[in-house]
Amino acid sequence: MQMDRLDYRLLSAIQTNNRLTAEALSEIVGLSATACQRRLKRLRDAGIIEGDVAIVSPAAVGRPLIMIVQVTLERERADIVDRFKAAIRRTPEILSGYYVTGEADFVLIVSARDMVEYENFTRDFFYQNRDIRGFKTTVVMDRVKTSFALPLHLDEPEGDEKRWADIASATSDPDRPRRLVR
Repeated sequence: MQMDRLDYRLLSAIQTNNRLTAEALSEIVGLSATACQRRLKRLRDAGIIEGDVAIVSPAAVGRPLIMIVQVTLERERADIVDRFKAAIRRTPEILSGYYVTGEADFVLIVSARDMVEYENFTRDFFYQNRDIRGFKTTVVMDRVKTSFALPLHLDEPEGDEKRWADIASATSDPDRPRRLVR
């Protein structure tokens, strides 16, 4: 799908605040509310917008421990990799899973209530799996930043970068006055 500057403006706005109304988006992007809704539907249908989610505080829901786990498989065969990917997808304690290059084969982000729960998870998920050679766990001490917002670089005319940065920052603070930039 071919995207233009207006699509990028929409994406930049909604990835920092997906609760913006069509009217607010129309002010930011410079299109009518209906045109913004049509474009968003097209971006969703094309798979460019993969989902609309809320970022929940792990501590607030009783899962304060976050671990980063590097996993090394016994062998890197397609069937083993595919099996492990499937196991990642069906395991709710795994928040994110990445198939990576380097010393490890996978990097996982895992959530737990406490170390006892994490130890039980490791016994069930890692030690019971013959395809896993080993894993290394790093415990997160402080969640400094959690974001799914991609840095979208626009081919804006010279000088528009600062104005566009103002638009993007305005969308992340709902109490900050928005200004229309055309």
